[in-house]
Parts: sequence; C-alpha cells; structure tokens
Amino acid sequence: MAGRPHVAVLGSGILGTSTALFLARRGAAVTLVDAAPEPFSQASRWNEGKIHLGHLYAADPTRRTAARLLPGGLAFKDLVEQLTGRSLDDVVTAHDDTYVVHRSSIVPAEDVGAYLGAVTGLAASLPGADRYFVGLSRARVRRLRRAELAADYDTEQVVAGFRVPERSVATNPVADRFVAALAAEPGIGLLLGARVTGVRHRDEGGHGPLVVATDRGEVGPHDFVVNALWEGRMAVDASLGLGPRARWSHRYRVALFLRTRSPVSVPSSVVVTGPYGDVKAYTERDFYVSWYRPGLLAEGAGLAPPPVPSLTAVDRHRIQAEILGELGRIVRPVGQLAAAAEQVRVNGGWVFALGRGPLDDRRSTVHRRTVSASAGAAATSRWTPGSTRRAPGSHSGWRTRSSRPPGEAGRRGRRACGGYPS
Repeated sequence: MAGRPHVAVLGSGILGTSTALFLARRGAAVTLVDAAPEPFSQASRWNEGKIHLGHLYAADPTRRTAARLLPGGLAFKDLVEQLTGRSLDDVVTAHDDTYVVHRSSIVPAEDVGAYLGAVTGLAASLPGADRYFVGLSRARVRRLRRAELAADYDTEQVVAGFRVPERSVATNPVADRFVAALAAEPGIGLLLGARVTGVRHRDEGGHGPLVVATDRGEVGPHDFVVNALWEGRMAVDASLGLGPRARWSHRYRVALFLRTRSPVSVPSSVVVTGPYGDVKAYTERDFYVSWYRPGLLAEGAGLAPPPVPSLTAVDRHRIQAEILGELGRIVRPVGQLAAAAEQVRVNGGWVFALGRGPLDDRRSTVHRRTVSASAGAAATSRWTPGSTRRAPGSHSGWRTRSSRPPGEAGRRGRRACGGYPS
C-alpha cells in the first residue's frame, strides 16, 4: 500500500477482527468500531465452531456451495494460528463428525451419502488437503453399520449415519486468543459500545473520504471502510446507496454451551437435512448442543434485523430443557449431559443469510478509493471510549469491493444449501 491508509473496520467478530489484524500488520492505521462492549463477544464467540468443508449442504447437488467453502476451511487453521500466534490443536474436537439422516430429511439417505462422499473426494483432491485439522488426502466417508447406529441413535428417527472428516473448534478459547491479539497490536484502535448507523462521504456530492456515523457521534475521515457487521450490515450499506444483490434473512439463534462435572462420552453429531440440531464434544466435559426451533428467538427479512426478546431465567430454563430433550431423543448420549451438567450457558447471536444470488454477496463490503495489491489487512491508532484520536485522510473516487474471513462459510439459503445452519 502506498503511504499509510486509515481504515475503519465495522464489526469485531472473526471477520472484522481478522481483517483488522491483517491490515495492521501490513502498516495500515485501523479503527475497529462495534456496538458490543467487548470485541468477539457476540456470534463469533457463541457458535458451534464448525470449520466447514461443505458436508452440511447436501441439498445443493451441484456441490458449488462446498467448492466455495473448501478453500477457506482448508486455510482456517494456518490463518488463525498466524493471527493469534497460538496452535489450535488443543481446542479442536478429537473425533470426526457423524452426520445422521433424519427420517423426515429433505434429502434421502442414499443421496446424503453420495453427496458426503463426493465432497470428501473433492477436498482430498485439493492441493491444501492436508492443511486441515486432519489429513484429507486419504480421507473417506464411512457409513455406520446398523449396530453402530443403534448404539447411539434412535433408529426409529434416524435412518442412516455417516462418519465424515470434519472438525470444530471451541469458540470461546479461540475468541480469547483473538482478543489478546487485538490488545497486543499497537496499530489497532477500538471504539466499542458505538452502534454504527451509516457511512457517508465527508464532502458533498458523494466524493472524498468516508465518515462513519454512530450513536456516539461521527468517526473519521477514513480512506477505507470495511463493513464486517452481522447485525445491521445491509442498513449500513444502504446508507451509502449500496442495495442488497440477493434475497436475505436475519435469524437470531441461541444454543447451549455446557460443561459437565465428570466425563461424558457423546459423539459429535449433526442431524440432517432440515431444521434439526447438533452436538459438539470439544472435550469429554465441554459441549455445544443445539436444536433449531427452541433456539430460534427472532427472524425477519427486513433491511434491518428484528428486535431480540429478552430472556428471563424461566425462558433460559425452558430453552435448555427443550434443546436437550429434542436432541436427546435422537442422539441418546445427550440425555446424560443434563444429569451431569455443572454449568449451562444459553447464548448465541445473529445469523445473516442470503437466500439467492452469488455467495460473494455475503462477504464484507469494502468502500475504498483504489484497488490496492492487498485487500485484507488493517491497523489502528488506539481508540477506546475513554481516549479518542482521529485518523486524518483525504481522498476521492470511492468504489466497492469485497473481502472474506478465513474459513467463513457463505450460505446460499435454507433449501439450496441443505439448510438451517447455526
């Protein structure tokens, strides 16, 4: 980059934080802006941590979704370890996922098996196949024998099971490592607790540097603005005249983050294909458990997401009971988690999904003056609620481009992609 560009990155989840760190280490001055009181405290911290290879999207027989996800999934480990300076080996699930096909699945079991095999074969053929958490160059999908299926699953509801070489990471420790990396990066400033309401050109006529409007005042000017928000991303784009290029939906989902008093053996399982749920066993005592319907608190298709209802202690207890009950009827060992639970947290965040259109539309939006050789890095002055320093800059001729986080999964829609991802 020529000179030192000043960049505002909107959103402090994995997309915004990764972009900020990459740019800061390339010499940019970056301000990370978010409504959250702490970075990495929303959906990027509270999710199942699946590092997608595309196995989930069996309702897309073209496999284009999987082909789109695979490069990010293969690169995820290397990139996150580079960004955080820590190995991920101690926070990844120890065993392959088991995809179990529900009797009412929108994709028949034989088709699911064929799809999983094809996607695994595609992953094995790529140059970076062995950069994943397990070597994929020789990986195969294995269908569970009837006795194996019956040992852990209700075969009245589950008609088939497939072991696939896909893993997940425990998102809370990964989030902590990103937060530490942000704190250690002198080029990144934080403006937290400030909800972004729009972006505008400083000069009249739609020219010149960009200013970010927040509920705490304006921030800028900036040479570039990277919109890496989940909540409110499209409304912010619209403030600069950038309309959505596909149908979309907003969904706010919660799940259970559960720790047991003693070890419990539960297979990491995904119920497919439809509005079901899954369980992740990060260790023998740390688990993620979800079921779609009780975990869905709000959804809408407006330009801005709908309000999220506040949860009382009674609400949280009900959601916990329903999720454990629904999934436990299918994945039997889940029933042991309720009795062994030492701590259960009901938490989650916004899922922003595009229904139709190119997957590129789900990337972050970058408003910028020129196309430079490096589109994915950021740096900042130190900017906190108690101390504010402005980043000077004055440029014109802005245009739009996209950037993408490591391993971030584009979603094409519920039925098109195999649907209802968490």
